[in-house]
Amino acid sequence: MIDVQRLDGKKYWINPHMIESMEQNPDLTLTMLSGKKIVVKDTPDELIHKIISYRRKIGIEAQEV
Repeated sequence: MIDVQRLDGKKYWINPHMIESMEQNPDLTLTMLSGKKIVVKDTPDELIHKIISYRRKIGIEAQEV
C-alpha cells in the first residue's frame, strides 16, 4: 500500500496495483480499476516515485522485463 494525501490533508492508503489511470486537471485524479475516482494533492512525479519504491520494496521490479 502507498499513502496519498487527499485534498482535505488526510492520508489515505491505496493499493498501487489497482490504479488504472492518473489525470491532472489541475489536481491529480486517480481512477481505480473499480471505477472509483480519488482526487489527491500528490503530484504525478511524487506518486510515480511512491509506486516505484513500493514495487522495489516488495521485489516486483526484478520480475519485470
